[in-house]
Amino acid sequence: MKVLPFTLLVPDDKSVISEQIELPHFYQYLHRHDEWQITWVEQGEGTLLAGNNMLAFRSGDVFLIGGNLPHLFKSNPEYFAGDQHQSIKACSLYFNPTGILAALFQLPEMKIISSFLKNNKYGFKISHQFTQEIRTKIIEIHHASGSDVLFGLIRLLSRIQSMQEGIEPLCPKIYSCNISENEGIRLSNIISFIMGNYSNQIALEDISNAAYMTPQAFCRYFKKHTGHTFVSFLNGVRINDACNSLTSGKNGNCISQVAYKAGFNSITNFNRVFKSVTGQSPSAYVDAYNSISRVNQMAS
Repeated sequence: MKVLPFTLLVPDDKSVISEQIELPHFYQYLHRHDEWQITWVEQGEGTLLAGNNMLAFRSGDVFLIGGNLPHLFKSNPEYFAGDQHQSIKACSLYFNPTGILAALFQLPEMKIISSFLKNNKYGFKISHQFTQEIRTKIIEIHHASGSDVLFGLIRLLSRIQSMQEGIEPLCPKIYSCNISENEGIRLSNIISFIMGNYSNQIALEDISNAAYMTPQAFCRYFKKHTGHTFVSFLNGVRINDACNSLTSGKNGNCISQVAYKAGFNSITNFNRVFKSVTGQSPSAYVDAYNSISRVNQMAS
């Protein structure tokens, strides 16, 4: 079996790499790269794993992912069903302020932007009230050429820096991403197993066998490298799936159907775990989401 790298190499023939994709699903393995990544999810839903945190993503979201932060955009299960009408679309920019662009980011005029990136080194999500403006700038950079690409990036970062109240950190500042390549590959395989099977029942023995560890050794390893117990991580993935399903309208907001699809075999347990993760009941979560959506629509 081919061993997939944990650290991906981004081409360095340009100062800013632009990529627009339309695929059945996102790249499904945990990975990292030296570059910052700015991604606009044009179409698609799933779970973003970023460092030791996870959150649901959906169409329209914009994320900035810090350099060398392990991350994974895991598309929802329906994107792996082989439906030709089901696909993801995204536009991403990659840049390295400590690599080929180091001289630029060391200029006095770039001090505010450089400090902003350092203070938010793991990245963040752009709040919805700003996503339309930011995605427009991302597309402009994607279609630009020559020096216009650099000028566009500076304008984009300057605008994001000015809206600091409109960003949501991706993971806690205490997170440590010092993971060796071999450990990263092993962790990626574990995460892939969970992400590919969370809608089914996964026993501790199943995941520890897949990782070639005893259950006790696996629990220690997983907690050390993710900051989560296996159960809390699995519940988080399932609840993110449920959040996407509840707000997509594809299941008619039927809570029981959403719960079973996400891997819960008890509605009572689903409701309990959902509230412990989100702080709300499923119905209250949907009501809050719909209220925010209406406000954003009126503001746009």
